[in-house]
Amino acid sequence: MKKEKNIIGILLIVAVGAAATYRGAKQVLKDDNEQIDVMARTAWGEARGEGSTGMQAVLNVIMNRTKKGSWYGATPAEVCHKKAQFSCWNLNDPNRARMLAVNESDDAFRTAKSLAKSAYAGTLPDITGGATHYLNPAALSAQPSWTRSLTKTAQIGNHVFYA
Repeated sequence: MKKEKNIIGILLIVAVGAAATYRGAKQVLKDDNEQIDVMARTAWGEARGEGSTGMQAVLNVIMNRTKKGSWYGATPAEVCHKKAQFSCWNLNDPNRARMLAVNESDDAFRTAKSLAKSAYAGTLPDITGGATHYLNPAALSAQPSWTRSLTKTAQIGNHVFYA
């Protein structure tokens, strides 16, 4: 019985330590390639029409949110999949099916994947001034209330960025 308690105690310590490491990590949810793929799909889904600069800016937001942690998520994939944060992942978004199906035969997706690798490695410059939010004002009927509590940091293409 004592041996079983010791084993359970050790497993509990390992599990708690792993959970703490996971929450504080800026790396893997499952594996690096999955993180990069989700990031690339998000950048492509949100900003492929904005070219490499627009996709870089979206990746900067993903990484800025990952660094902040909190409710944003502990990994880039968690940040990207956070409900109602990146519209391309919304179930009713008309781009979702295209984003999920795109592959590296698409030039813009190849660019997004290359940029995502750099972002994940921590070598992609932040062109957003530390932004954690962005929007396309032309796609909105009114300015969202959350913009009042943030500072505009950049305008890149059709997107306005806020920190």
